[in-house]
Amino acid sequence: MTDQQRYDLLLPFFSENKRSLFDRLAPMRTRHVTVVMENIFQSQNASAVIRTCDLVGVQSVHVIEDRNPYKLNPDVTLGSSKWVDLERYRSQTNNVKGCLDTLRAKGYRIIATSPRSEHTTPTNIDLQKPMAFCFGTELTGLSDELMEQADEHIRIPMYGFTESFNISASAAIVLYTIMERLRASNVAWQLSEMELIALKLQWARTVVQHADQVEARLLRDAGIEPEKGA
Repeated sequence: MTDQQRYDLLLPFFSENKRSLFDRLAPMRTRHVTVVMENIFQSQNASAVIRTCDLVGVQSVHVIEDRNPYKLNPDVTLGSSKWVDLERYRSQTNNVKGCLDTLRAKGYRIIATSPRSEHTTPTNIDLQKPMAFCFGTELTGLSDELMEQADEHIRIPMYGFTESFNISASAAIVLYTIMERLRASNVAWQLSEMELIALKLQWARTVVQHADQVEARLLRDAGIEPEKGA
């Protein structure tokens, strides 16, 4: 059974308002841009980045947890975390390498947010190839390893006395600027048709109570044996 057929089965189990939202918002999502958070300490910062990703249409987030466990603050996320894909790296010997290897295998360039960049900013960085923007801890920024492994560095121009933006502010500035540029460009940043329906099915399973049981029952009623792990 296709994802479209599975989605159609679940349609009667959530509201028309949610269906309209899925139809409107899924085409605005992208995986051309993704985010990496490395060892974020404060839950409100990690949560604010997740909320920003949802609001600007960035679908996937990668979290490296070498030292600080990833925590969400529901008062900050306001439910946004259930609409964004989260991949965590916390069980490997070298979680930075594991994360970057995964992203490079998917075609991403690794972009470190850093004052090291002399010329590259969110307003002029090349948009053609997929981008993984990396943000580090509140006090020390990205680790030396990630900085050295990055393909590019990007900075946010600053005109005040303070040394840097807060991580949540940095992510908001970078991601909003990049997504606005992408939407105005001819870069193919949107999801494919197959990815769109897979995403809507994923969201439907989020809003339908006991979705796995409902789906299994509907498949059995249709004379289809549910696949293992489905």
